Amino acid sequence: MEELVCLNGSLLPRSKARISAFDYGFLYGYGLFETMRAYNGKIFLLGRHLKRLFESAELIGLDSALADTDLEQACFDVLKANNLKDARMRLTVTRGDAGAFPGTKQDAVASVLITATAYTPLPAEAYEKGYRALISSFRRDSGSLLSGLKSTSYLLSVLAKKEAVTAGTDEALLLNERGSIAEGSISNVFFIKQGELFTPTVESGILPGITRETVLELATGSKIRATEADIGAEDLPRFDEAFLTNSVLEIMPLVAVRDKAGKTVSFGSGKPGETTQRLMSAYREMVAQETA
Repeated sequence: MEELVCLNGSLLPRSKARISAFDYGFLYGYGLFETMRAYNGKIFLLGRHLKRLFESAELIGLDSALADTDLEQACFDVLKANNLKDARMRLTVTRGDAGAFPGTKQDAVASVLITATAYTPLPAEAYEKGYRALISSFRRDSGSLLSGLKSTSYLLSVLAKKEAVTAGTDEALLLNERGSIAEGSISNVFFIKQGELFTPTVESGILPGITRETVLELATGSKIRATEADIGAEDLPRFDEAFLTNSVLEIMPLVAVRDKAGKTVSFGSGKPGETTQRLMSAYREMVAQETA
């Protein structure tokens, strides 16, 4: 059966979904999105994703266009309509087709697209092997509003990810204009030294990920000290472990990073470390409890 999507409140086959060629999301990248994961028919941390979306919508002037939209119910409707239990979900909202340049007219109706596709997690072997990353030639701007938004203006992340794949690695780590590590192209990053957790600050130009937030909470609950700090590429050799986070991958061990000179820094034994595995287990326990 063809996948069903929800477009502006209506469920319809994917092949029938149409958005205006003059939609601001297409023309100007004026929009936001959230990527979520459903387990056992439950959308994990949906409330947090929607909270971030609405806060971002307020910042870019989209909140009034979403005021009368029940996005939570619409997400569950799409999941149910596709008869899915385990899925990758995406909620996209744009400024819609307002017929004038952005900022010159305030009565636009948002375009809202929600999709749910079957998701099969990566095999256990992928997590046992871990990811490898490179230091990207692309940079985040710590002073830019867009760095903190999950915006449809996603070209920087796409190009950084493409750079990583072309180089034979799994992910790219982007520095900011000060030379500090900010985040991955599609992930947040954590480092571990002697059991203590370190992650770049929000002020370094990152998207404050929902999974990042959850891991920091789990660390507190597990009596793991966590520090948000500026971390340079030159600091990498001092860490014992590292991992990446996003809502679909969950917690992915990071075993090595290649710098711009081609030198590779491996963490610990080059395999997922003890603290990383401890947090992976805690995260999966939380998922199991909240989606039972």
